[in-house]
Amino acid sequence: MPLLDVQNLEVRYGKAVVLERVSLQVAACELVGVIGSNGAGKTTLLRAISRVLASTGTVRFDGKDLAGMPAYKVVAEGICHCPEGRHLFQELTAEKNLRLGAYLRADRGGIESDLERVFGLFPALRERRSQQAGTLSGGEQQMVAVGRALMGKPKLLVLDEPSVGLALRLKATIFNAIDDIRRAGTAVLLVEQDALSTLRIADRVYVLERGHIVREGTGRELLDDSDIQRFYLGV
Repeated sequence: MPLLDVQNLEVRYGKAVVLERVSLQVAACELVGVIGSNGAGKTTLLRAISRVLASTGTVRFDGKDLAGMPAYKVVAEGICHCPEGRHLFQELTAEKNLRLGAYLRADRGGIESDLERVFGLFPALRERRSQQAGTLSGGEQQMVAVGRALMGKPKLLVLDEPSVGLALRLKATIFNAIDDIRRAGTAVLLVEQDALSTLRIADRVYVLERGHIVREGTGRELLDDSDIQRFYLGV
């Protein structure tokens, strides 16, 4: 049984259909990517899975139907969503932003252990832990956003465009951390504009266009596909 099982998901904004009969799965400890052009519906897909947006169809997580469940309860079930745009509390320190990710947890020892885990993934944040988030660089803010989601101790980490706007060096840091997170046993659902980096690290990838899944395969299969190379990799 997959950890996340989405079947026939549909989202409408008024009369406009944004997602139509979208189905995908993520297994435990699997890294699954979703690529597609701007406006394909990728962010909407993640928001519907996290129950931030209303949808029809079925979203089951760890065997439980999430229909009608509010977003904060979805977090308690084990889905932690790192949205595009970071959405940090700018006036709070980096460490306080990270600790806010653990607001539903009561295991103080586990929280401290996971904070150290985040600092291990992103050593720059240990040095910046007492600095206001609004004064951090864009790359450091993105590290805080990913780390904050990890502090929720997710079974599934949902990432929306974590490398957008970053320099190549910082982008590599983010993708290396995502790979490490998966290797440590956390499933990851990753939406990214950087198709090449996604295909290189993902176990499987879905291609979303105009609200429909149009292709699916392993990262290796899609890397070698001539259509994917032409439309998404510029080869």
